[in-house]
Amino acid sequence: MKTELKAAISQLSAERNLPKEVVLSALESALASAYKKDKAVPDQDVVVKVDPNTGDIDFYLRKTVVESVVDPDREISVDEAQQMRATAEPGETVTIPCTPRNIGRIAAQAAKQVVLQRLREAEQRIIFEEFTGREGEVVTGAIHFMEARRIYVRLNRTEAILPESEQVPGERYYKGQRLKFYLLEIVPGGRGPEIILSRSHPNLIRRLFHLEIPEVHSGLVELKAIAREAGHRTKVAVATSQENVDPVGSCLGPRGIRLQSIISELHGEKIDVIQWASDPGVFISNALGPAQVTSIRVDEERRAAVVVVPDKQLSLAIGKEGQNARLAAKLTGWRFDIRSVSAIEAERAAAAPPEPEAVEEVLPEIMDIEPTEEEPVEEVEETEEEEPIDLASIFEALPEKTEETQIRFAEDLLRDTMKSTTAKQKSGAKGKGKSTRPKKKSDDVWGDDSHE
Repeated sequence: MKTELKAAISQLSAERNLPKEVVLSALESALASAYKKDKAVPDQDVVVKVDPNTGDIDFYLRKTVVESVVDPDREISVDEAQQMRATAEPGETVTIPCTPRNIGRIAAQAAKQVVLQRLREAEQRIIFEEFTGREGEVVTGAIHFMEARRIYVRLNRTEAILPESEQVPGERYYKGQRLKFYLLEIVPGGRGPEIILSRSHPNLIRRLFHLEIPEVHSGLVELKAIAREAGHRTKVAVATSQENVDPVGSCLGPRGIRLQSIISELHGEKIDVIQWASDPGVFISNALGPAQVTSIRVDEERRAAVVVVPDKQLSLAIGKEGQNARLAAKLTGWRFDIRSVSAIEAERAAAAPPEPEAVEEVLPEIMDIEPTEEEPVEEVEETEEEEPIDLASIFEALPEKTEETQIRFAEDLLRDTMKSTTAKQKSGAKGKGKSTRPKKKSDDVWGDDSHE
């Protein structure tokens, strides 16, 4: 009996990963329940003591010493108590040995169920105490089995749950697959606490960076912000307080080997590591990478910005189905409108005032031009069209000093105006062997002047 009992306790302790004291306590509780069931005394306070070294099992009834007994199952008179212990006084508790010679089969079966129940409760209590302080950490486990809406993961000797809402879309799972999980929370349940895991939480990226990158683990490089769309893409903003440390290069590692190990754990999810900046414009420009930004106009009160990018970079800045812009907005906490350079120029042109007429645009330039010899020709042509003007009277009214100069100038002008008429007459007379010269209007003028 001694050897068998000791071996059974050791085996249960190893299988359940429980201390031997916990197993022994569960066994004592099970034997006490079996005694109550066999003797049909459920109200009695039964205590069982098991000695693992000798294998002895002792049963006791605990009763309270009273002057007048009301409940015989739990109370004992002073006289009866003093017979077992002379110093017994009212209000004290005495133990009465009641070890049975044997326990029936039904009671033994009940004892077995109680033992298993007590062991499960002890396991759950230990699990709760073990994982309560580990929320937010990364744990490694193997997939045990799968259901329609949840996956059960084995963490050493503990079972955890990966709900459908915390799974990565498009990620395939199979039995025995070992993965890293983010310990989301511990939820008390009817059957004990449930450990909830996650593969899609953004903090999984943060914890993986702490595990794989020494500078992040030591605090030399700080992760300022993380924006993630699980299974597709993640943006991480990093910064450092040391001037001689490159935070982005530290996260990438030689030939990107550090970041590649994280990407492999996430089954190929893309990760963009960008430089954090206190200036909103610079930070937004970095967050929209790999697209290039031409200019940014920010409104700090509304936390909104208008971002201008080259025409060829517009689709890259927005990303597939708006993913790049959406992640950049989550990362920075700003709302922004992305526009191309041509769109901005078109808006400016539409908002500009209407253009003035051609004459109004050319007039200032004409006013600045100095007069030329051809300008009087146009004036004379206009005066020729006005027949009432008498050139002779004008010439007579001029002073003597300027008469010669004005007459010669008028002569030249009049002759120039008649060139076109002469050319037409010559072309008409060509072929007849003779040419006719029409009388010039200027001849009459000179004739009148000669008579004077």
